[in-house]
Amino acid sequence: MPIHSTAILDPGALVPDSCNIGPYCIIGPNVELGKNCRLVSHIHIEGPTRIGNKVRVFPFTSLGMAPQDVGYAGEPTRLEIGDDNEIREFVTINRGTVKGGGVTRVGNHILVMAYTHIAHDCQIGDHVILANAATLGGHVSVEEWAVVGALCPVHQFVRIGAHSYIGGGTTITRDVLPFSKTAAARDTHAYGINSVGLERRGFTPDRIRKIHHAYKVLLASKLNTSQALEKLKSEPDAGDDVAVLIQFIESSERGVIK
Repeated sequence: MPIHSTAILDPGALVPDSCNIGPYCIIGPNVELGKNCRLVSHIHIEGPTRIGNKVRVFPFTSLGMAPQDVGYAGEPTRLEIGDDNEIREFVTINRGTVKGGGVTRVGNHILVMAYTHIAHDCQIGDHVILANAATLGGHVSVEEWAVVGALCPVHQFVRIGAHSYIGGGTTITRDVLPFSKTAAARDTHAYGINSVGLERRGFTPDRIRKIHHAYKVLLASKLNTSQALEKLKSEPDAGDDVAVLIQFIESSERGVIK
């Protein structure tokens, strides 16, 4: 295991021989790294934290520090990070809080770009991209394949739906619909479906057509949200993706961006 002479590893940390630990890294107790991780330099990891296999972490990143929550009183909460992730420079990811379930969780195959902040109790699904300086408040949920653009602040407790795309500089205070493109002009709006992203992920033309139809009913008809949902439920062969969209809206507590 290549460990630079300036790195500090607590005896209670579990670091496999296949890992590469660069200059001035600090790994505290109750930290567990998976196989083939690389910490480039100047990285501080505090536990309890578990990091999966083949995770690359770039300089000046802070992982597993105490949550930035005034009610936190030193309880033993956790950070869990999955496999095959790239975490770029100056990223901060905090542990959870007891009131939020105790765990901040980051999935697999995720790109977290420079200066991004993932606050306590966030739940990040697989294949997510968080662009430079995306800032997630506490308890935010980002579902699989979502893209959060650069310089986007996301309000606490917001949900970002699967396969959605948020344009850079957009302030998010309500839930972001699955499959949608959302951006800020004068106000924040959903601008139809993320068709390019869906095509890249192998969605068939028929699946995309059904999602597009559902969005026309939701966003372009004269129906209110309740009426639009009832119409979509009544249509035969709407498809599983539309069912996901309906369930997301019906379970929203903060309201959705339309």
